[in-house]
Amino acid sequence: MLAAMKLIVRWLLLAAALLLVANVYPGVSVASFTAALIAAFVLGLLNTLVRPLLVVLTFPVTLVTLGLFLFVINAAMFWAAARVLDGFNVAGFGAALIGSIIYSLCGMVIDVAMERVFNRTES
Repeated sequence: MLAAMKLIVRWLLLAAALLLVANVYPGVSVASFTAALIAAFVLGLLNTLVRPLLVVLTFPVTLVTLGLFLFVINAAMFWAAARVLDGFNVAGFGAALIGSIIYSLCGMVIDVAMERVFNRTES
């Protein structure tokens, strides 16, 4: 029960983070909170299913660039989600790169906050 609640809260917060990215950076636009929920879900699916395959396939490039190519992979996932969905738009690959960096930073803050809140409730 707690794991399901944690997943739903994280999903809602990531959708809100996507709205924040759209408000902070003009290259990313989200039509509504519903569109943000769907986009956060699709981004999660892409990051779970496709991203690991891309990381493995591009390992030599990632190694040569000292890990900086991972930013390109994150931007590709962000851009792919925007291309597939209505209501979630990215102006171009550069906007996807900046948007994915902001979204990733928000995700890290959300993960740290969730760990603190949910570890406190488990004790």
